[in-house]
Amino acid sequence: MRGKIALLLAVVAGFGACGGSVARPREPKGAAVAAGAIGSKLPQFTTKDLRGRTISSAELRGKVVLIDFWATWCKPCEKEMAGYQKLVERYGARGLVVIGLKSKMMQDTEDPLKFADRIGAHYPLIVATGDLVRKFGGIEGLPTTMLYDRHGILRAKIIGFEYTRTIEADLKPLL
Repeated sequence: MRGKIALLLAVVAGFGACGGSVARPREPKGAAVAAGAIGSKLPQFTTKDLRGRTISSAELRGKVVLIDFWATWCKPCEKEMAGYQKLVERYGARGLVVIGLKSKMMQDTEDPLKFADRIGAHYPLIVATGDLVRKFGGIEGLPTTMLYDRHGILRAKIIGFEYTRTIEADLKPLL
């Protein structure tokens, strides 16, 4: 009887260990990481923002970069964007850059620049062309936030709404 109880406890303990975080094998050095996956590199791009300014990944080297996929019809995006503007104001001098990539999934509900002005988002906003979305590994939903460190390595990726204070907690150690 004791043997059966010990076996049952061992099995239950084994299942309990599966409920938490799962250990992942480490990538061998030099192995490629899929675009958009944690550990991937900021893709190379050069494009114009909605105000006609040229934005290039080359000018982002050495900075902490927050990429935000958004849309005018996305209410959670609107809330996040206002928070991201506050982060730029607070940490821009320390090397934070925020770039908004406007999704083309559905038709805009208002002019994107008027939308941005209305909510107070003054960081660069770029139309997320299909090619640019692919370079970032695609998107599964809006909003999607990607946080790259000063070496251009993706350190955090959030699909869906997240509070600014949570993003700020991920951001601070990278500055």
